[in-house]
Amino acid sequence: MTRRAAIIGHPVAHSRSPLIHGHWLVQHGIDGEYGRRDIEPEAIDAFLADFAASGLIGANVTVPHKEAAFRAVAALDPVAAALGAVNTLWLEDGHLNGANTDVHGFLANLDAAEPDWARALGEAVVLGAGGASRAVIYGLISRGIGRVVVANRTLARAQALRDQFGAQVLPVDWRDLGGRLNGCRLLVNTTSLGMKGQPPLDIDLSALSPDAVVSDIVYVPLETPLLATARARGLKTVDGLGMLLHQAVPGFERWFGVRPQVTAELRDLVLADLAAKGQLR
Repeated sequence: MTRRAAIIGHPVAHSRSPLIHGHWLVQHGIDGEYGRRDIEPEAIDAFLADFAASGLIGANVTVPHKEAAFRAVAALDPVAAALGAVNTLWLEDGHLNGANTDVHGFLANLDAAEPDWARALGEAVVLGAGGASRAVIYGLISRGIGRVVVANRTLARAQALRDQFGAQVLPVDWRDLGGRLNGCRLLVNTTSLGMKGQPPLDIDLSALSPDAVVSDIVYVPLETPLLATARARGLKTVDGLGMLLHQAVPGFERWFGVRPQVTAELRDLVLADLAAKGQLR
């Protein structure tokens, strides 16, 4: 019997998840399908309440439905419970369960690109205070980073993250960011600045440590202006494509029973799709 999973969102036509999971299904010879389900916000609660009738064994969840999925599930993994958002669903004994794999994706991407990124790292700087920022902060704290500086244009949103995660989070106003970059060894952008169609993220990186790692969760374009500036300064850079690939691994394993690998072949497949759509730059 063909097992079917999908990505749920609105809109969802742009998602690369079917390309990723489809590659793994073929690679492992699995009788499965992975598609897209565009569910409008007013319909998502009813869809999730009757998920068993959808024909799906599980799903990924993208914007704007991660909070709705969090509310709908009968059981949560610890990461989803801490973040208040679900991006992976599955049925177990007739009940809808949820997990959040964004933290895994972020950390696995850093580990693969720069294995020593956390060594002797006492502080990191995170730009932005949205849902992606929560996943990054949780991941950094879980790796023992003692202080996570969160800079956001609306200071109250950064302060809310301190309320959520505790005193290890230091909220700062965007205007005070420059002073926090002195000697910084890990800078992570979680904002949409630099994404295709958005204004660039224009900050001065000259104060960063010479051995700093600069990471951007944006992957369209693959090299954002922030990463291009960092690379020009000789800094280590980590693009956002790896996070997309690695966050898909746990869901595939849960639905189809095989833990897939993020390989150069898979990355090249997605890069070719980005190039075909003019989204590499």
